[in-house]
Amino acid sequence: MAELIVKSKVKEAVKAVDPEMRVNPEFFDALEAEVKALIEKAVKRAKDEGKKTLYPRHV
Repeated sequence: MAELIVKSKVKEAVKAVDPEMRVNPEFFDALEAEVKALIEKAVKRAKDEGKKTLYPRHV
């Protein structure tokens, strides 16, 4: 699967919450893994409903 996380956007979002907060490079790997797992779970939920389209309820 392709890289899903845009590091600059993540840093921007973190700074919006707390301007003094920094992001360790390993955080991106962990975040990427969480996003991929979330997508896999959403796909399974959609398939279990017989759907081929993901909806917000699948998250």
